[in-house]
Amino acid sequence: MTSLSRGVLRALERFHAAHPWDHNAHFHRWILRQLPRRVGSALDVGCGSGDLARLLATRAERVHGVDADPAITARARELTPTAVPVTYTVADAPAGLPDGPYDVITCVAVVHHLPFTRALEAFRDRLAPGGTLVIVGVSRERTPADHLLSFASIPLNIVMALLKNRGRPSPHPVSMTAHTRPAGMTSREIVREARTVLPGARLRRRLFWRYTLVWRNR
Repeated sequence: MTSLSRGVLRALERFHAAHPWDHNAHFHRWILRQLPRRVGSALDVGCGSGDLARLLATRAERVHGVDADPAITARARELTPTAVPVTYTVADAPAGLPDGPYDVITCVAVVHHLPFTRALEAFRDRLAPGGTLVIVGVSRERTPADHLLSFASIPLNIVMALLKNRGRPSPHPVSMTAHTRPAGMTSREIVREARTVLPGARLRRRLFWRYTLVWRNR
């Protein structure tokens, strides 16, 4: 890596530290578009501060948010009005997930922290007939297509940061956690495992270092 490349990377890191935005919340409205207008129950795995869980409550009669972090779960309870039909539980996934069944299960930027195949099996087994599973995840870059999408995301990421923060420095989103680890599975590995556990699952690589998975329990 040249000194110019290192300088550019350091400049980008400084910019994004001053202008963060929530890449996961960017997909929340897209998630809603994958769902029926009204459902009975929804489970959000790795709910964080509850942003998506509260959004799901606009479609579901009841929502259950699960997260392994007691502090962030407490924060989710504080941020959720009593009239909103969302409950929160501190539990490890996939072993500690409630039994269900659920009409909707969502999992955003969490599944790479879990044993992937076991997590998908747990989601599948808790999904009601006709239900929808939606995952937004991250993968390890390996192929030229992976690197191309990553490269294309850099200028768009700058534009989004400026638009969302109106050009001003901003605090980090509440839903962002300090305890993250890089993805271990490549896109090809994810597709192979997912389609074994969830036949017919639709997977797409996305901008902003994400992929999406949608599966309907026919």
